[in-house]
This record gives sequence, structure tokens and C-alpha cells, in this order.
Amino acid sequence: MVRRIEVTGSGGVRLAAWEFAEPPKAGGRGRYGGGPVPGPGSRPGGVLLLHGLLGRAAHWAQTARWLSTRYRTIALDQRGHGRSDKPVSGPYAREAYVADAEAAVEQLGLAPVTLIGHAMGALTAWQLAARRPDLVRALVICDMRASALGAATQREWSQWLGSWPVPFATLADVRKWFGEDDPTLERPAPSRGDFYAEVMAERADGWRPLFFRRQMLQAREGYAHDAHWEELALVECPTLVVRGLDGALGRAEAQEMVRVLPRGRYAEVPDAGHLIHYDQPDGWRRVTEPFLEAAVPA
Repeated sequence: MVRRIEVTGSGGVRLAAWEFAEPPKAGGRGRYGGGPVPGPGSRPGGVLLLHGLLGRAAHWAQTARWLSTRYRTIALDQRGHGRSDKPVSGPYAREAYVADAEAAVEQLGLAPVTLIGHAMGALTAWQLAARRPDLVRALVICDMRASALGAATQREWSQWLGSWPVPFATLADVRKWFGEDDPTLERPAPSRGDFYAEVMAERADGWRPLFFRRQMLQAREGYAHDAHWEELALVECPTLVVRGLDGALGRAEAQEMVRVLPRGRYAEVPDAGHLIHYDQPDGWRRVTEPFLEAAVPA
């Protein structure tokens, strides 16, 4: 079962939210943890899943399905991504993304919410947790740095996005380029090819991204140039920082993030790169599930 739900984001932007499984039934028994699913009066709030830059809600489908045995779990296509609106004039600033997530939590009745974010989505999640501690019960940060990434990375990203050989003739070509032929790859990564195949749509001339390059670079400005340590320190809820051993977040910075967080914990997934939840779903579940069982008990 896949169900789309419309959410009105900041400035009236229409956002697509998705459920990938039936929510748990009150009084029933779920596979998650093997225990009874609590009734409406005692349920521990919902879960909101936030993808990273260039991503979409569907990248969370596998995670959403195991979470949905215990929690109402929603994945959001953030503005400029997936099936959500892509306003020409934006804005694509940090403030807009945080306000959209806040609107989703409130309109969908997910509070007290558990926020799980990957990369840019993780930054959105901890900024919302810092701003609205009353809404957020727990937080999982997946492979996102608190330090500014640097202006040079914006130039590199612009060049990389411009190097994509679009339109792709077939989805097989998409998978091959991103999984094998992309010159930024150090070694073949089939799951990376699958990841990018999911953000393509068929047009008259072939397969093109569901997003626009200029908007993605605008969205990235807010963390390419700015650090977010102060906001991290304001997060009051239990927080898990997860990194892949070959991901974008280094061990030293991840452990410093845990130190700065008032209630931080650390985990890493072996053999994982940046797309931890997507290319190593079993390892991802092994580190996140115990944290959620402790932080958001039934």
C-alpha cells in the first residue's frame, strides 16, 4: 500500500507526503519488537522521514515499512524534489525547508514526532528540533556534517550536475552511469545507480531528473557556506548520529557532534557510504532500531 497525502508547506507550496505501509492498528501486535501496538491514547507519536538533496520520499520506502509496524510513518518529498512543488522563485533557503517540515508534523498530527533525516534532511530535522522542542521526541541524523562544507564544494557540485549526460535513453543507462561510469566514483556502486534511477522521470526525449539543477544549488547554499553547531547544541531530545565508514561525515566530526548534543549517541555502519539507509538497509536497521526502542518506547 502506497498512499499520497497533500501537505501545504510554507508560503502555500504543495508538498507530497507518502505512507508506504498501513499504520499500526490500535491494540494489535506489530512485528517491530514483537510487542503490542499501543492504542491511540498512548501511541508514541509518529515518524517523519526527510530525504537528502536530490533525493525523494521513495528512498525511505524500506525503512518506512519496518517502522510502520509500530509507528505511523510518513516520508516527505521536500520542496523542489519528487512530486512536491518546485516554485521557480523559491525560496530554497534553510528557513523554508524547516517551516515545511514543521507544517507536515502539525498537519499530519505526528507530534511528538521522531525525525529521521539523511544529509540535508538531517539538517532540516535538527533545525526543527532546535526550534520546536515541543514537537520532537527523538532524532536520527544520518551522515550529515555540522560544519560548513565550503564554497569550493558548490563549484564542484555545479560542475558535477552539469556533467550528467541527460537525457538518458533508458533507466538502464541511468543505473550504468551513476553506478559505473560517473568519473567521481572510486569503484562501482550498483545501489547508487538504483538510487539515482528513482529520481528520474520519462520525458519526450528520454529520462531526466525530477528536480532542477539551479534550485538544488540554491538549496545547498545554506549548508555549503554556514555551520550549524549552535543549533545542534539546542536539540533537547535523544539523538542518534549515524555515519557510514566511507560516508561524508568523518568519525572525529561525528563524535564531536555527539559531544555537543545534550543527549547524543553515536553509531556507524561498516561497508556503508553516504547512502547508508539505501545501500546498507540491514546495517542501518541494526543501529537505529535499538535507539528507537529506547528513545520512543511503546
